[in-house]
Amino acid sequence: MTVQQEFEVLRRVPFFAEIEPPKLKALAYVSERVGFDDGKIVFRQGDPGDAAYLIIDGEADVVLEGAAGPVTVAILGANELVGEMAILTGEPRNATVRAKGRMTALRIAKDPFMRMVREFPTMAVSIMQELAHRVNDTNNQLRVARSEVSQLRAQIAANAA
Repeated sequence: MTVQQEFEVLRRVPFFAEIEPPKLKALAYVSERVGFDDGKIVFRQGDPGDAAYLIIDGEADVVLEGAAGPVTVAILGANELVGEMAILTGEPRNATVRAKGRMTALRIAKDPFMRMVREFPTMAVSIMQELAHRVNDTNNQLRVARSEVSQLRAQIAANAA
């Protein structure tokens, strides 16, 4: 994939839509195209946030590792960004991301990514909106799970009586 093709990929992503073409081409130039076979780990929960990944082709599972075992909480596809939260917060990665089938991504290192966020407030706003949407989805999933747990407890209590 050429820098021009990577530029075209970036330009289609809402996060990057407002960035001036020369700056976006520079971002494409310093980014790295990477491929992952099915099941390969893009990054692990707890790893430092050194880059964000823009999925060009294929899908990725977002997996939370917990005491009860791994739980897939999202499936991301083409033109979706993953890994930006650890860059923005400076905290370790909060989930493992694993290729689901063959996946190609553009790896955007932390420094150029943060430079774009600082230079283009519309990009920062887009990222905040996406993160707020993810938090909302997570809250909805948690609400449903808590309701299901309450129903199970009620059933168990009724069966025990």
